[in-house]
Amino acid sequence: MTRDPKPTPLHGARLRLDDARAGVELRLHELESAVMEVVWASDHPLAVGDVQRALERQRSIAYTTVMTTLVRLHEKGLLERRRDGRRYLYCARLSRDELLRQTAREVLDTIDLGAGRQTLALLAESVGSAGAEDLDHLEALIQARRKELGS
Repeated sequence: MTRDPKPTPLHGARLRLDDARAGVELRLHELESAVMEVVWASDHPLAVGDVQRALERQRSIAYTTVMTTLVRLHEKGLLERRRDGRRYLYCARLSRDELLRQTAREVLDTIDLGAGRQTLALLAESVGSAGAEDLDHLEALIQARRKELGS
């Protein structure tokens, strides 16, 4: 399966960002998140039964529940699917990191430009716990943007 060259907006996905194990983790509904983790962990497309077996290591879950969740994630634009005989095979449309970046862009795009200073204050607060390497990267991005603006 090939990935779309340009990500499209998420359709109906309700997302929230939480502090997590390794920085910020994208969170969907609990079951959707668990399904996405299984899909992201696989190096090949998965059938409903494959996802169900992986999830059953941690919980009892019906085949139809997994199927419904995969269909919803596909409809939201998070999964690609292709027919394989009578079944569908699913894979992630975006990596976890790509999805997080796209979601952050969508959130930032909805911010009122009049609230720009508040947005910058929020950004400054969020980098308060960043390490030197992250701050160096942010500084390089700022310098590149200043060159684009000619300042």
